[in-house]
Amino acid sequence: MRQQPRGDSRGILDPSRMLRQVHFRRHLPAAPLRRYVEHYWLIDWDLREPFTQHVVPHPAVNLVFQRDGDGRETGEVAGVGRELFTITLSGRGRVCGVQFRPGGFRPFWRRPVAELTGHRRPLTDLAASWPPAAAHHGGICDGTDTERRRALDDLLTGWAPEPDPVTDEVIRLVEEIRADRTVLRVDAFARRHGLSTRRLQRLFLDRVGVGPKWVIRRYRLQEAIEQAAEGPPPDWATLAVDLGYSDQAHLIREFTAVTGTSPAAYARSLG
Repeated sequence: MRQQPRGDSRGILDPSRMLRQVHFRRHLPAAPLRRYVEHYWLIDWDLREPFTQHVVPHPAVNLVFQRDGDGRETGEVAGVGRELFTITLSGRGRVCGVQFRPGGFRPFWRRPVAELTGHRRPLTDLAASWPPAAAHHGGICDGTDTERRRALDDLLTGWAPEPDPVTDEVIRLVEEIRADRTVLRVDAFARRHGLSTRRLQRLFLDRVGVGPKWVIRRYRLQEAIEQAAEGPPPDWATLAVDLGYSDQAHLIREFTAVTGTSPAAYARSLG
């Protein structure tokens, strides 16, 4: 079991600029929740001018609580986002977020996670169909980091997620895709694990919210973005081959379609 939250910047466009503008950090949840939750993420800001951040979403559901400068707190469930996520922050505020492990929200939601894909739904709208949503009465973003972490632990523990070996299997499969760059084709990955392609697709749609092909492509694209952000511009032709794209042009098209800018222009913008 991990003892520290993930330290990469995968998915965050221009992470250095973000860290100069806001106070961003990650924390692990209580040990019993780590089978479901990747990490908690906390952001505080006090800005003189508005700041816009872009994120290429992970194949993960997030639970997000935001406190504005007037002290109002709102909560929402953010399903897996297929498009570039953009948010503009201004004034003062706080966010307390839960990034579930891909597949890890299913034991809380208890319905096909694909129902949430591409949607951000206020917790107040879910109270009738999902009783645990009514348990949020504010105060998640109050206090110190320790107090905020404890509030999130209490909230998630109170929802009594139901252990499910199939969900555990899917979480392991997604983690393998994330960590193993050689995973490039759905059919080969399914055979590796003794599953039919159709069975693998059904499992991912139900537990993760998107299909395995989308997960593979998203993780490989996030690797390309991370390499562009963290060092000298890579050799894009070589990187395209390493990440399973048919050629450099294929990587450039997908990179541009998702981020809105070409790889070369993105790398230059970080200079």
